[in-house]
Amino acid sequence: MSISSHVFAATVVVALATIAATISVVDAFSSPVFQEVHTLRRHSPSKIEGVEIELPDFEELFSRIRQVSPLADKIISGEHTGKGLKEIDDGFHPVGYKWKTVESNARRIVHQVDKIDNFQELGTPLLRFRSTIDGPFVPEKFADLIMEIDDRARWDPAIAEVDERYPIHDLDAANIAMNFEYGSCSKLGVGYCRTKQSVVSPREQLTLCGIQDFECGSSLIWGTEMEEWHNHLLPGDKRHTRAKSHLFSVALTPNGRPESFDVEYILQLEIGGKIPNFMVAPIVSESVKNMFKHAKDVFGGRDGEIDDYIAELKAKQAQEVKLEATASTALEDVMRNEMPRQLVRTS
Repeated sequence: MSISSHVFAATVVVALATIAATISVVDAFSSPVFQEVHTLRRHSPSKIEGVEIELPDFEELFSRIRQVSPLADKIISGEHTGKGLKEIDDGFHPVGYKWKTVESNARRIVHQVDKIDNFQELGTPLLRFRSTIDGPFVPEKFADLIMEIDDRARWDPAIAEVDERYPIHDLDAANIAMNFEYGSCSKLGVGYCRTKQSVVSPREQLTLCGIQDFECGSSLIWGTEMEEWHNHLLPGDKRHTRAKSHLFSVALTPNGRPESFDVEYILQLEIGGKIPNFMVAPIVSESVKNMFKHAKDVFGGRDGEIDDYIAELKAKQAQEVKLEATASTALEDVMRNEMPRQLVRTS
């Protein structure tokens, strides 16, 4: 084969790879996360009697996250080597868009902020925050900073209510629906969030959120807004202006340094109402930065809070192991007592 033939073949390979990548990215935002056609929907019982949770198209959901969060992509793909943010490729951009770095300062707790304006033509920016936090790696506590009212109220003065209204009854059902392709789902449920009256009227959200744990030790917190046909899950009769999280994920991973981990936080929030689009990024940025400042204090050991949390978490895990062992022993006893009876009946 001539040199020109080799060059042509290499060009074709590169072109095909580029086309394949483009198709993958486009596909990631071309299908709905929740199905409008009722017969195509998948449901799973919640722990609240009579309430079922519609499960999203997990392949679509995680594909969207992977296209905008390089750290999440590394974790999900299994290519993560334990170096955290240092190993990601910043040259990747969603097709048709380009990340713009609006802040970069290695000395700040949030050391990089990137933005894509009007992402997916939804009128609101997609924001990406990166941070390195010194302290023990406890993803459960980081999730609590966002999802538990007592933790959230300490950094978010606007929050009035946030809780998990409808936790899924069986996490195994969630993992089966995910085809076991996205780590292990350790938490999944429908949550409700409401803000206080301030210079703007209260906002409310209804989101499906979850936590994925991976063999490499990393975790992914994710969320997506529920659709209008889920509004019967909203609490009470009084409705507020609806805010919507079109895309939300938090990738957390140890970064190779002792007592330190990296975070990549993705959020595209539609605040709703008459808030001008140019104000969305500053409002969201200030709120997320407040959360990271609080996280720095908590994981840094302030008031011994993280140590107490770890001790409580270990005690809870030990109790769960004990209960599982007790249940297993009880089942074995039942089976041993039942076998002689079966033998008598069949003899």
